[in-house]
Amino acid sequence: MATTKELNVEDKLRAIYDLQIIDSRIDEIRNVRGELPLEVEDLEDEVTGLSTRLDKLKSDLVSIEEQIKTKKSAIEEHQTAIKKYTAQQKDVRNNREFNSLTKEVEFQELEIQLAEKQIKELKASIEHKKEVIANSKEKLDQKTSHLKHKKAELSDIMAETQKEENFLMEKSAEFEAQIEERLLAAYKRIRSSVRNGLAVVSIERGASAGSFFTIPPQTQVEIAARKKIITDEHSGRILVDAALAEEEREKMQALFANL
Repeated sequence: MATTKELNVEDKLRAIYDLQIIDSRIDEIRNVRGELPLEVEDLEDEVTGLSTRLDKLKSDLVSIEEQIKTKKSAIEEHQTAIKKYTAQQKDVRNNREFNSLTKEVEFQELEIQLAEKQIKELKASIEHKKEVIANSKEKLDQKTSHLKHKKAELSDIMAETQKEENFLMEKSAEFEAQIEERLLAAYKRIRSSVRNGLAVVSIERGASAGSFFTIPPQTQVEIAARKKIITDEHSGRILVDAALAEEEREKMQALFANL
């Protein structure tokens, strides 16, 4: 395992502040994308869900049409049976046989009525399904178009920023490798716990950047001496003096300018 080169305190402060500048720039790039990648992902899920639902509706429609065909076929069979029983009534020898055939005819007629009622209900279901399919298709077309637009938007942003982000990610890893594990762990812990991701800040007008709490003059002198790592007692952030911060910002700006 590679060992981290031992740095003096000032070099540690410079390295950790440079890392903060780089990571903040990565944050800015990702903030430009904002929620767009998640929005694209959600739209993709919606389109997939709508497509699946539309396929299911179309499958249901085919199934209903097959049921109607089956019912119509059954009606034809019942009609054939009625003709047969009616013809047999002409050759009966007694009332019992006649009444029995009459009951068979009535039963077949009831089956036809039931099938016709079911066909009517199935046809109504088809009309409803067609309406739902039309609405679903319209919604799917809208979502697909919106997804295409968002993907193009994301692609444009990625094309503009991906090269810079990749470069900065490499630089971030390089600076992390220069920083001792304990300090790096503290940096990452602080960074993850604050809303703006600033774990290292400079002194501005007697207070840590973004804070209203004044830092005692003696502490400011110690920070400017760069002899030890000092944190803000209110925010927990690592503090650097304004001169060092300005020097490192200029150095990083020169680095970014080469992109």
